[in-house]
Amino acid sequence: MRRGYYFKNSIAFVFLVCCFCCLLVVIISMLKVPDAAVSNGAMPFYKNINMLKVSGIGNSLGIFGNMMIQMLPEDLAFTVFIPSQTAFERDLRLHTNDSFVGEKINDTYAVISRVLGFSAVPRILDSAMVPAGEEVSYDSLSGFTLFISKDVGGVLMVNGVKSDRVDIRRGKLVMHVMDGVIMDAEFEQSVQPDFDGDD
Repeated sequence: MRRGYYFKNSIAFVFLVCCFCCLLVVIISMLKVPDAAVSNGAMPFYKNINMLKVSGIGNSLGIFGNMMIQMLPEDLAFTVFIPSQTAFERDLRLHTNDSFVGEKINDTYAVISRVLGFSAVPRILDSAMVPAGEEVSYDSLSGFTLFISKDVGGVLMVNGVKSDRVDIRRGKLVMHVMDGVIMDAEFEQSVQPDFDGDD
């Protein structure tokens, strides 16, 4: 046998070096990969549901409202028109006792994130900034146009939905609790039941 034959043949030498480097990269990357969490680590706010019930603002927004707020970055200014807990139950059929069970937790997250897209505006908008008797419009995160006005009594209205409480602040966020859900017609139709109770 000829010793050193592979080192004299340049193609064979480059092939061996490339194989060795690839094997080394694979071994090093496998050693540095962290273990995947078994629980719902992809959605960290579910772990904090019990903590949300204790906080003062959390009680006024409800669990679903707090889920919406936790989806937004803390360092940017947003105005969010959050449905009240009653509106979540009435219009979206989300209930705190069964919306976090099993596979429903993923459906709940999808609905909440979609509602957030319709009801969040990337700017600060206090109720005092809306002139009485005039209508202002802003695009939400999803591109849905929000028409904001005040009725005769000075109550803030967004796309025909009246506000329950206004000007709740948390950092750079301004939140208004609404007596309904702001959504487009297509999404509204998708969350309605497929049958009527009259049949």
